Amino acid sequence: MKPISIQLYTVRDLSAEDFPATLRAIAEIGYKGVEFAGLHGHDPKEIGRMIADLGMKCSSSHTALPVKENVAEMADIEAALGNTRLISGFGPDDFKTPDAVKRAAEKFSTAAELLKPYNMQFGFHNHWWEFDSIEGRYIYDILMAEAPEAFSELDVYWCKYGKADPVQVASKYKSRLPVLHIKDGMLEEGKHTHTAVGSGKMDIPSIVNAADPNVLEWLIVELDACETDMMEAVRKSYEYLTSAGLAQGNK
Repeated sequence: MKPISIQLYTVRDLSAEDFPATLRAIAEIGYKGVEFAGLHGHDPKEIGRMIADLGMKCSSSHTALPVKENVAEMADIEAALGNTRLISGFGPDDFKTPDAVKRAAEKFSTAAELLKPYNMQFGFHNHWWEFDSIEGRYIYDILMAEAPEAFSELDVYWCKYGKADPVQVASKYKSRLPVLHIKDGMLEEGKHTHTAVGSGKMDIPSIVNAADPNVLEWLIVELDACETDMMEAVRKSYEYLTSAGLAQGNK
């Protein structure tokens, strides 16, 4: 079983109101890790100490794209959080043509190279548009081929929503999947709300089992939006993944 983390974008509204209280609530549920998506004005050293005191670790962070001008500052922030994985991505307008996809991949490769001196890794997160096809290939496949130094944080729900098979994708790229974004929902076209993990139509066990246990390090829950109480969905997601024997928590 892999440790369970949560993408804090999931609880962004609560975090904006009281970030420390939200972190305490996440720890109380039993999550072993957090994936940051901003610090809501707090000092990274303060937050790094707080999550350590709560018995959690930083699994990863969603950040701006590392470039020459910002990489040193970003590395300092992430080091204070105890993080070594920086993750970014692009919107659909950045993948309109084969050349545009290759330019995006070049930026991913450059980010990975820039982070190496800091002993940090760069990965990209997908939505559904990376599973559109260009010249007979998924954009995702082109990115993986053209940016071999970057890892993939496969968002399994958006992969499926994009009409690809997350089991096949996870199996094909298992050597480059240290983290998985685990989300669930009803896969309704045009509807981007989610359910607690285990309550939707995703075959989460098959996806997790398709990954390489020697490479995969974290399962990261993310719910972009939810029609039920978000913190309750966060709790139910934790309960499902740990009770199913797919993830390990602190409780």
